[in-house]
Amino acid sequence: MKKLDWYILKKFLSTFFFAIALLTVIAVVIDISEKTDDFVKSKLGFKGVLTQYYFGFIPHIVALLFPLFIFIAVIFFTSKMAGRSEIIAILASGTTYNRWLRPYFIGGVLLGGLLWFANQYVIPRANEIRTGFEAKYIDANSSYEAITGGRRGRDLYFRIDSFTYAGINSYDTASKTGGPFFMNRFNKINGTHVVENIRAENLAWDTSKRKWVLQNLVDRKIDSLKETVVMEKERVMNFDFRPFDLKRDDYAKNKLTSPELKRYIQLEEQRGSEGVNELKVERYKRDATPFAVLLLTLIGALVAGRKVRGGSGAHLALGVATAVTFVVTDRFSTIFSTKGGLDPLLAAWIPNIVFCIVAYFIYKKAPK
Repeated sequence: MKKLDWYILKKFLSTFFFAIALLTVIAVVIDISEKTDDFVKSKLGFKGVLTQYYFGFIPHIVALLFPLFIFIAVIFFTSKMAGRSEIIAILASGTTYNRWLRPYFIGGVLLGGLLWFANQYVIPRANEIRTGFEAKYIDANSSYEAITGGRRGRDLYFRIDSFTYAGINSYDTASKTGGPFFMNRFNKINGTHVVENIRAENLAWDTSKRKWVLQNLVDRKIDSLKETVVMEKERVMNFDFRPFDLKRDDYAKNKLTSPELKRYIQLEEQRGSEGVNELKVERYKRDATPFAVLLLTLIGALVAGRKVRGGSGAHLALGVATAVTFVVTDRFSTIFSTKGGLDPLLAAWIPNIVFCIVAYFIYKKAPK
């Protein structure tokens, strides 16, 4: 790390954090003006709104615009350097073009790594706070009943594994209890004959054992023409599903950490549920977006590093156009995956692939 690296990194980080802080303040002010009536109706007070909503909203809005504001920050301060002929002086002193780009690469890796960690663990917990408040107090037609009031009075059917199916007549997600419950297990040879049928009056989650408890259970095991019937008052079962998996939560993909989301995707695939592609796109984007931070950092440096007649205005206009193109590409690929048959991994990485080609083209054309 030389003086040049520290000089550019200092400008890079200070410009970015100032821009993102300013954006956050503006976003919070606009959000308050839109949701004032909802805050009053919630009767939570200033502290309640702050802890139960804005502690989740602020990380969410920062993560949402993180890559784009890095791009704008890089274009802004690099354009200023180019306008003052600093970049010309740096290159004229014998510094190679790749050497000049090194601090941008370091800064992009640092901020990309920060966003990657936040996407995996921090932002999901923030979204849990934000979406919980929105579902309860803001969204008139939300899934709040499904999140907290449960599915009382509605049948719930799902697949436990490849050969086991279950159903619950009524389930309350608040108390984590339900019933009546039934489970059918089919033979593993061809999956056409029932080999075990379990019925229970009640199903309850034991938080201490982290297992399910079946009450007033009747277990029928069928072996060809033989049948064995066992009746028990209570049985502890280690099913491969948890209380969260029985919810129908519209916000699930946003508030699960990456390990939890992976497990949830596996469970939904096992069940044969619809909308798995949407979950997969969310999972892969958590890795693709941090890479976009590095990519947009380098593109911003390549675009703004050339001194032009329009100065910062021309660079910012080109930067905004590039940012809009990136967002549009990202949205199109997501829609093609969730509504069509595009592979989710490819959908998450298409914007990065396209802009890798753009970055290479700009790099080859840049005066060195």
